[in-house]
Amino acid sequence: MPKRGYHHGNLRQALVEAALRLIEIKGPTGFTLSEAAKQAGVTPAAVYRHFEGREDLIAEAARQGFSMFADLMQFAYDKGQPSALAAFESTGRAYLAFARKHPGHYISMFESGISVNRTPELADAAARARGILERAATELCEHIPLHKRPPASMFSAHILALSHGVVELYARNTPGTASPFSPEDLLESGIGIYLRGLGLIDPDT
Repeated sequence: MPKRGYHHGNLRQALVEAALRLIEIKGPTGFTLSEAAKQAGVTPAAVYRHFEGREDLIAEAARQGFSMFADLMQFAYDKGQPSALAAFESTGRAYLAFARKHPGHYISMFESGISVNRTPELADAAARARGILERAATELCEHIPLHKRPPASMFSAHILALSHGVVELYARNTPGTASPFSPEDLLESGIGIYLRGLGLIDPDT
């Protein structure tokens, strides 16, 4: 079968999708541009019309991932309104849902070693995603007395760290890390403990 080369309909996106498949299987450093080109059905030389190297290709996958992630977070946030607590908890669950549904994007975003500041477009997409959770945290923090109120950026960072930990340890089918609880239950209970510590929800009776 002849290579499609420069006549490929949307080579840039085809390369991103090829990279995402390879990232899921081999990780962000386990594939070459030549492999991505082969997956997309073009010659290796054609890749350089769109990307200078593998890191640029992964950065574009991460940018698309953050854009999708931000849309999902916004949907989750809106779904939880008008309750600040429901909106915040909904965004936390959206993190886990995204990691499970889009593993290639998730790895590109959080595990590839690519800086979110590599391009202005990537930085903007990442900032929009973080901003939604920070807004949810800000609204929830308004229920805490001012002298006990943590910065919203710290509040949201704690939840992101908790969510990422659950994904890494228990939602990726890593051998030897099976839990008697589902990732969803682990995340929900962890967020609940955190929010109780801040006095935002009542203690268990």
